[in-house]
Amino acid sequence: MTPDIQTRHLSYTERLEAREVSSIRLAVIHCTELPDFDSARDWGEKIVHSQSRTGNSGHFYIGRDGSIEAWVPLNRIAHHVRGYNGESVGVELVNRGRYPHWFSAEHQQMGEPYPLPQIQALMALLNSLAVKLPGLEQLAGHEDLDTGLVEADDEPGLMIRRKLDPGPLFPWQEILAGTTLKRFISG
Repeated sequence: MTPDIQTRHLSYTERLEAREVSSIRLAVIHCTELPDFDSARDWGEKIVHSQSRTGNSGHFYIGRDGSIEAWVPLNRIAHHVRGYNGESVGVELVNRGRYPHWFSAEHQQMGEPYPLPQIQALMALLNSLAVKLPGLEQLAGHEDLDTGLVEADDEPGLMIRRKLDPGPLFPWQEILAGTTLKRFISG
């Protein structure tokens, strides 16, 4: 079943580097670590790369209610995960994560569960992408690929993980059982 996807491309998508969709091998699951869709959209529109005048975002965003929006076309490289952007599609799930204290040592627990409509929409999107993109074979969490450390905001000298998403409450077994994609193994 093809999910209903609303197209709402970011203002700078035409400045993102083009690619052949046949180069996409990996889907990367993220959580926005922001309170809602509007905050995620504001964050996605921010220009953070001065040379290209583009920002950081995924290709697809899925709300808690299961609504899906396409923010970057698949034939453009979105900035969503260090080192893997060219070969991947980024899928962002609206979820608070560690918001608003992302790098506080005392706030590294991700406690918001993923609602069933959001997970069902993710599964439908992944299965649709697997059909549309024959090279797409693997699935990873942001935490699997970006293992970098940063200094904690509240404890100088203490290093913590930069990225923890989609986090411990993400239902990996359910997702992997419902799709043909295989879990990415680094190494």
